[in-house]
Amino acid sequence: MSQLLTLATAMQCPHFGVVQAASQNTLVRAAGAFVLRGTDTFAILGCIATTPGGTPHPCVTVRWSSPASRSKVVGDPPLTERSIGLCVAADQAVQGSVSINGAQPRVAGT
Repeated sequence: MSQLLTLATAMQCPHFGVVQAASQNTLVRAAGAFVLRGTDTFAILGCIATTPGGTPHPCVTVRWSSPASRSKVVGDPPLTERSIGLCVAADQAVQGSVSINGAQPRVAGT
């Protein structure tokens, strides 16, 4: 079992941009914060990634895989600390993985 991610979970792109989640889940909470799902929206702010030529190429969103396989939150599988979040640029180029810091400790899912 893995801890569920919530709106209170701190996440960053590999270039120290902050991931801000927006969830349509207004029903299910864990440790007081709404549980996140892969279908939610994840914007990345403050990414400083550049191409080898020095052109800005920041991460702008997160694409998730490997949510919980047996749990559901408002009809969708929730994200856990074992879920894989790939940070992508506006052209959909993968920039690296999300760093998850501080998943809530009370509720787990599989």
